[in-house]
Amino acid sequence: MQKFNHIYFIGIGGISMSALAEIMIDEGNRVSGSDRSPSHIIKKLESLGAKIYINHERKNITEDIDLVVYTSAISNDNPELLRAQELNLNIMDRAEFLGLIMKKYKNAVCISGTHGKTTTTGMVSSILIETDMKPTIFLGGEMDSLGGNLLRGSYDIMLTEACEYKRNFLKFNPTMEIILNIEEDHLDYYKNLEDIESAFVEYAQKIPQTGHLIVNEKHKMLFKNIKCNVITFGSDNNADYYPENISLMPVPSYTLMHKGQRIEDISLKVFGEHNILNSVAAAAAVLSLGVDSETIKNGLSDFKGTHRRYEYKGDYNGASIIDDYAHHPSEMKATLKTAKSYTSGKVITVFQPHTFTRTKKLLNEFAEALTHTDEVILLDIYAAREKDNGEIHSKDIIVKMNDMNKGGYYAESFQAAADIIKSLASEGDTIITMGAGNVNDVVDLLIDNCRTVEIALNN
Repeated sequence: MQKFNHIYFIGIGGISMSALAEIMIDEGNRVSGSDRSPSHIIKKLESLGAKIYINHERKNITEDIDLVVYTSAISNDNPELLRAQELNLNIMDRAEFLGLIMKKYKNAVCISGTHGKTTTTGMVSSILIETDMKPTIFLGGEMDSLGGNLLRGSYDIMLTEACEYKRNFLKFNPTMEIILNIEEDHLDYYKNLEDIESAFVEYAQKIPQTGHLIVNEKHKMLFKNIKCNVITFGSDNNADYYPENISLMPVPSYTLMHKGQRIEDISLKVFGEHNILNSVAAAAAVLSLGVDSETIKNGLSDFKGTHRRYEYKGDYNGASIIDDYAHHPSEMKATLKTAKSYTSGKVITVFQPHTFTRTKKLLNEFAEALTHTDEVILLDIYAAREKDNGEIHSKDIIVKMNDMNKGGYYAESFQAAADIIKSLASEGDTIITMGAGNVNDVVDLLIDNCRTVEIALNN
């Protein structure tokens, strides 16, 4: 790492890339990079001393750069990547770079799974910052108590999310892994569920024998040959750690159990049964690190969630507006079930599908998930790293929903979606903007409308 004095990040504004850039600045490296548009994250990096270009251009890559780091979202024909290759510069993808950094830490805790990674990482973070461990935390989202997506601590313990896309987590060097769930996803890369499962098994094999694997009990048999300490969590006493005496109202609470023995009474500020299970996983992990139960109780109680994970944004005409990152059918159903539990009126969902391959492969599952809301508005598919070949469209989800006796609206723009919401929403309803793209821009159209009305009335 010491020979890389000038590091260039292609896609520096991304949530994980920006954390890597920030920690390199903190360690005294010269940092530059590029992204497609300005953001508050880029402004923060610039204030710390990074030189950032808007748009990816060949001229940004110069011979004085020691290392170029890029994300999986960067295509092979990216002009900056091609220029770096022409100049024969050192080039590394984000996962490999993070894995290299990971080697510097005595303990490396990696949290993976099809969904729940950011929330569970946030929960573990909230607990660890209550201790004297001084953790270094890389979060795949933003959390107010961290002041963003990075907390710089000591080299004793590092906490990060570990994504399975393109088997990227195989480049990490964990001493502890939390595997929350394994489901079909990233099917533009993986062949099927069995292919995904094989990647997770290979990932678990990276843990040293003295390390720990904290795994969802329903997947336990996949890891029967893993040599490290294997600990399970789940919803009942088939698991090592599990909840009893669950209550969802007025806030989620339960008794944390370990093999029939009470550990602690837990109360959460984040809603939904899925978050109870996430918190059990977090508790199992930190107990294995030697954290006491009282600290766990306080840390979980203090956790208020991360941005874009069932995040309350405001109101529109008496209807609550919630923004959620859910973009997989299982996540979506969990979010909608939670919304149904806590609203007295209708649940109105604006969904922006994420990637064409995911939408095509899980079309029936997306349609079924959206039958769990009262009103559905579909936006165009967020392409992310893909190109539209015309094989799939958001309207195809509505067709499938019609087959399930459930209707939906198609909105060709964010403004059109906001206009439909305005025609549907009443006091007591819950409006959810859902997806991993930029669907949350709809929120601004609704809230800005409210502010405009307020200003007009006050004048």
